[in-house]
Amino acid sequence: GRGGSMGMRRSRAASESRRLRAAAMAGFVRELERRAGPALRLEQRVAGGVGSVVWDAALVLAKFLETGACPLARRHVLELGAGTGAVGIMAATLGANVTVTDLEELQELLMVNIENNKHLVTGSVRAKVLKWGEDVTEFQPPPDYILMADCIYYEESLEPLLKTLKDLTGPDTCVLCCYEQRTMGKNPEIERKYFELLQMDFELEKIPLDRHDEEYRSEDIHIVNIHRKQTVGPQ
Repeated sequence: GRGGSMGMRRSRAASESRRLRAAAMAGFVRELERRAGPALRLEQRVAGGVGSVVWDAALVLAKFLETGACPLARRHVLELGAGTGAVGIMAATLGANVTVTDLEELQELLMVNIENNKHLVTGSVRAKVLKWGEDVTEFQPPPDYILMADCIYYEESLEPLLKTLKDLTGPDTCVLCCYEQRTMGKNPEIERKYFELLQMDFELEKIPLDRHDEEYRSEDIHIVNIHRKQTVGPQ
């Protein structure tokens, strides 16, 4: 998990965390090892709030893609709430044609990370603005895969996110949703509500931990495979 420096003495910790914060504001690079070839280099931004560091769930999902469990070569892939773009860029190194999406204020960071890793991409990758709940015409036809890492933490974004998922998915779209189970505050309630609402239109299947990357896995980080419910006959 996070907060690996907790053991530090408090007085030193205060100046250390100030120093780290200053370094972080300037942008700091997270390397993400790959099974084949050089690591991805991902710039992060602390000033940008939640969207701009590589969360653990993104690492777990990116490394799961590398296991080859889902064939990505030449597949059309869309990442929602991409943040740094870690997951989508990893998919592009595995041969997928990827569109990473997030809000306007994260486009610059996405562009930087695409540029920094473009020599490793064997498919293609581009960044676009997608605001949940709004029109998704330009993202049609439905992608083969939708990737989401840690996209459920604001109650007010649940409905728009679900609308976007419904609007984007075709009968054959596979949605991979990776999230860290959080026990603090309203998190459990928001999670429960999300999965409840999701099950009205989608089938969910949890991917067992032993199918995650052997190193990048954690008991409290889950990957769920989500498909549209098949409708039978006229409604």
